[in-house]
Amino acid sequence: MAFPACVQCGTRQNPCRCKVVGPTLGFVAFLITGIIEWPVGAVVYIFKHAKGRRIMGHPARHVYPKVSRSIPI
Repeated sequence: MAFPACVQCGTRQNPCRCKVVGPTLGFVAFLITGIIEWPVGAVVYIFKHAKGRRIMGHPARHVYPKVSRSIPI
């Protein structure tokens, strides 16, 4: 089984200007929250469209960026 590795270059958060750990952990956190929140958001979307969209977009808008930015390497 291959583990996904995300690389972000051109950042000024560390001396080598490349990040591997932060984006990779951000991707893993995105997948875990997506598995949980997307089915919940789909059910909520049936009754409340705006709330369902917010729930389904939460992993991409909030989880991935926060985890990726919190680890500077």
